[in-house]
Amino acid sequence: MTRVNGIWPRCLVVLGASLMLVASLSWADDKDRSDIDKRIDAAAKVLTEIMATPDKAIPDKVMNDAKCVAVIPSMVKIALGFGGSHGKGVATCRTADSRWSAPAPITITGGSWGLQLGGQAVDLVMIVTNDQGMQHLLSSKFKIGADASAAAGPVGRDAAADTDWKMKAEVLTYSRARGVFAGIDLNGSAITQDKDETRVLYGKFVPFEEILSGKVEPPSGTEPFLAAVRKYAGESKEHGRLEAKPSESASR
Repeated sequence: MTRVNGIWPRCLVVLGASLMLVASLSWADDKDRSDIDKRIDAAAKVLTEIMATPDKAIPDKVMNDAKCVAVIPSMVKIALGFGGSHGKGVATCRTADSRWSAPAPITITGGSWGLQLGGQAVDLVMIVTNDQGMQHLLSSKFKIGADASAAAGPVGRDAAADTDWKMKAEVLTYSRARGVFAGIDLNGSAITQDKDETRVLYGKFVPFEEILSGKVEPPSGTEPFLAAVRKYAGESKEHGRLEAKPSESASR
């Protein structure tokens, strides 16, 4: 009887520890999902705020022709002699039926060498301009400058983008900086699929190609980002049609 009574406390301790472990794992999962939901909301906010400034926004023509849109809110760049950068965000691509795919979590990392001192947080938007650039993104890992060419994109909602901008770069970059650096150099930066956040967002690992080609339904909580992309891609189409009318009437 004494032995039985001695077993019970040990069982209660094991049971209590197990419950605490399960609770902590559940809390960690909830926290991870909360983090990526916040990042998706931040990405939607960045795109909306950039497009809300007509003289500095992404041209409608660029948005209308975009193959993919990636947003990295608050990418961090710190340097003291040697510079480095790191950021997390989400990307979406046009599918075969011209819809926008579910968002795929991405990571961008890179470095630079030079006499640099200071730090900054950069809101970064990348527009993939052609099928070749899209294929690089679908591969789930590519390096800007080596695998895909990049250039600072033209600005101004009503600006007429250069006719050869598609030929010059597979990726157009737009940044909004807060800090001591002016501008941003993405050459040498690597874009990769964030596998950990993909598992959190989708409940399992899903390859980049499946997500960005439209084979996966968008998870709950991703609509703010997709709505922002659809809004401005759609506006660009409407804007193009509205602009076409005066010229048509003039030709008549």
